[in-house]
Amino acid sequence: MKYDFTSIMDRVGKDAIAVEALGQMKMAPKPPKDGFDIIPMWVADMNFPTVPTIPKAIIERAKHPAYGYFSPRKEYYDAIIQWQKNRNGVTDLTPECIGYENGVLGGVISALNVYCSRGDNVLVHKPTYIGFTNSLTNNGYHIVHSELVKDENGVWRMDFEDMEKKIVEHNIHATIFCSPHNPCGRVWERWEIEKAMEIYKKHDVMVISDEIWSDIITTGHKHIPTQSVSEDAKMRTVALYAPSKTFNLAGLIGSYHIIYNKHIRDRVEKESSLGHYNSMNVLSMHALIGAYQPEGYEWLEELREVITGNIDYACNYIRDHFEGVSVARPEGTYMLFVDCSEWCEKHGKTIEDVEKAAWDVGVACQDGRMFHGPCHLRINLALPLSRVQEAFDRLDKYVFNA
Repeated sequence: MKYDFTSIMDRVGKDAIAVEALGQMKMAPKPPKDGFDIIPMWVADMNFPTVPTIPKAIIERAKHPAYGYFSPRKEYYDAIIQWQKNRNGVTDLTPECIGYENGVLGGVISALNVYCSRGDNVLVHKPTYIGFTNSLTNNGYHIVHSELVKDENGVWRMDFEDMEKKIVEHNIHATIFCSPHNPCGRVWERWEIEKAMEIYKKHDVMVISDEIWSDIITTGHKHIPTQSVSEDAKMRTVALYAPSKTFNLAGLIGSYHIIYNKHIRDRVEKESSLGHYNSMNVLSMHALIGAYQPEGYEWLEELREVITGNIDYACNYIRDHFEGVSVARPEGTYMLFVDCSEWCEKHGKTIEDVEKAAWDVGVACQDGRMFHGPCHLRINLALPLSRVQEAFDRLDKYVFNA
């Protein structure tokens, strides 16, 4: 490969909560026992160096010793438009439809504040990204869950009948649609999105589509933008994107929305402006421009190949070595959502016991209960394969077959 996905980065002292927050944050794993190093597999960032064009762009801009007020460059909008065209087949995007967001969750709340009143019910699929749970609850919205269900092949599916029932029963007028889905890793097929959007149209439900994972798609699958499946979907949806998941830029801050409906766009932009906080960082602007260069496309294809291999390795290892542990192979994202229910029942253990045993030996995975997985682990696979192999070897020796 042209780019480095095998070197083990030392992130200690480099402002990374993935390794420095163990035992310090409420949602973080505990530090390992003596004799075990940390394998960071919890917070959803990557343990790979990003594409070199990003630091190059940042450094080049930082050389100029003035960082005053600025407006987004034409190159910023051009880069997004070209990226969406090349990656997702979007051909009608204009700069007017693109708006800056400090983060996807901030964009979610701004859109909800336009669509809803505080205290309203919002439809969200379950399992659920903890960021949705916290941001909606903190802002006074009530979450109504519609559970995803596994089909006969173990693939997570939307329960369309349940979605419609919940919409009617709870008088719902807004939904958060996660595509690809976090934490389950589903890359929705076109027919699935079409059917969901037909239900939302029928009941006049406005859609906020979190598509931050849309670039991290495994081999053989393709992201379908929610707004692309129909004219109605295009006009009732606020879509949210960012280069942060794709290129590991979360610490730089910088997401964007795509809103085709001018009325909704004006209201969301007004709502986003009210706190006087939602403003672009000049270096994150240059980071996006640096990411969406030809090298970024090339780097991403290699990343997707690496992640696909890591997922294959992990899922095969679980199937072959961890009896009573199951996982639906993710089609997108780099996160596994691992069900330990049968193993725990058979061995008289709790998920806390499993987590402690993993954390003690440095496998810093995440408690799946915060994502509404009652006996689940959430495991980040965006590491060099050698680290993934070491982690599963430790899980084998010290946790599931100890």
